[in-house]
Amino acid sequence: MTREATIRRTTKETDIAVRLVLDGQGEATVKTGIGFLDHLLTALACHARFDLELTAKGDLEIDDHHTAEDCALALGQALDRGLGERRGLARFGYAYAPLDEALARAVVDLAARPVAVVDLGLKRERLGELSAEMIPHVLQSLAAAGRLTLHVDVLRGFNDHHRAEAAFKALALALRQAVAETGETSAPSTKGTL
Repeated sequence: MTREATIRRTTKETDIAVRLVLDGQGEATVKTGIGFLDHLLTALACHARFDLELTAKGDLEIDDHHTAEDCALALGQALDRGLGERRGLARFGYAYAPLDEALARAVVDLAARPVAVVDLGLKRERLGELSAEMIPHVLQSLAAAGRLTLHVDVLRGFNDHHRAEAAFKALALALRQAVAETGETSAPSTKGTL
């Protein structure tokens, strides 16, 4: 059975379409209207080995907030739906990812308890057309809609592009571990359910 989901999120502020295949090849087509967000989500899909199609039309004439947030919410919903009952999963994933001088760590638990603790230490106001403050918010929104516990820290680095991209690559690698199928039929929990 293919683990995939298609989500359409339409509000007065945005129109987002997502197709996510968890057991993919890492192929991504991302068009949000925010170049650096496209870059981060493409890196996430590539290194998680997810196939991702994501298009967004948002109120970018106002700012980047609604578009970035709603893309993360729609992607999180697709992840949640693609995981189904969350049985037979590794559940936990953790990874370090370097990008030149930057080093990031991500730890994921698919236990359906949405919590995000994110410390990227970004200094710039913007990365391309994406507000630096939106990058941790994207991760928090992804965790909320995806119903996952997420810890992402950038441990070192002075280039904010490298810091942000390393964080998304570490998250991708952690997700790749966490969503791996174990062959078990039960949920990986002492409670018997996630």
